[in-house]
Amino acid sequence: MSVPTPVAVDAPPVSPPPVPAPVASSSSWPFGSLYNRFAAWRKSLDLPNPGTVENLSKESKQTLLNNFAFDGARADLSKSLSMNPMFQVTHSFHLGSQTAPPSYHFGAVFANDKLFMHGNVDNDGNVSGRFNQGWSANNVSKAQAQLSTQPGQSFLQIEHDYQGSDYSLNAKAVNPSPADFSGIYMGSYLQSVTKNLALGVETVVQHQGPGLSDVAAAYLAKYTSSDRNWIATAQLQGPVMQATYWQKLSEKVDVTADLQVVAAPGRRDALATLGARYELRMASFRAQLDSTGKVSAYLEQRFAPTFAFLVSGEIDHFKNAAKVGVGVMIDSSSLTPEEMGMVPPPGVPTVPMPQP
Repeated sequence: MSVPTPVAVDAPPVSPPPVPAPVASSSSWPFGSLYNRFAAWRKSLDLPNPGTVENLSKESKQTLLNNFAFDGARADLSKSLSMNPMFQVTHSFHLGSQTAPPSYHFGAVFANDKLFMHGNVDNDGNVSGRFNQGWSANNVSKAQAQLSTQPGQSFLQIEHDYQGSDYSLNAKAVNPSPADFSGIYMGSYLQSVTKNLALGVETVVQHQGPGLSDVAAAYLAKYTSSDRNWIATAQLQGPVMQATYWQKLSEKVDVTADLQVVAAPGRRDALATLGARYELRMASFRAQLDSTGKVSAYLEQRFAPTFAFLVSGEIDHFKNAAKVGVGVMIDSSSLTPEEMGMVPPPGVPTVPMPQP
């Protein structure tokens, strides 16, 4: 028998796999390409972060006496219960003031790497508190509230800060109402335009109810020297202008000047203030002179790391009046020196910290 010869059968052609459609990238769009070029150009400038609008004139405020001066007798007693996380309680007494009645305040502070909480209650039953939550190195949410026994003194304030590489954003709401959206709403933006100059704007919207709104805008400028030894700022909001200048003369001495001008219809007013601060090893001295004839001074002398003596004085030459204040600050702790990090535990050799 003959074996049949097999017949070759052609295999059906195999079609090539489908080629996926190209995915449109941002560079294929005109606006995306423009944004990428702008972002690359902006990054090449290597501009610094200008700081927040709230701290626009921080250095000048730390030199002046406005946040430090007092009159009468004052005592601040604080006790540290923990260092990490930090937990501290404070008792504050103030009496004999010419402008305020005697008062007592009890406060507590809790803080760690991302959370900060501070509460305070006084002898009249007024309660206040602050809360800061850091979500990342660039995002911080803040809340501040006060419950007062006096009508119209209670408030709630919430805000959020975002720090970009060369700009800062802040959104804030004071007494917001979800029912009719009444309250005060603020937004600010500060942008570095050069390595030394930053410009910004702040908008305030006050909404009292349906059809009752008021909008105001403030324009900001900040110039910082290349060596950061002097800073000049300016703020303009309607008829009000404020300008500050701060300079660091040495490691222990810095000076500042502040000018406030009001040029409203029917009112022309100005206030100029000069201040200086001397930081010594165990003492801090501040002096201030303004155009209304007031001369002020503030001394904080530390006799030990846990004990400080305070003296504050002001003379008003035009009104022939004077104010004097004395106080003490005492810090105590239930922690051991080892827990506070002041003295290494026994048996552990002291290793010097490397210098930068």
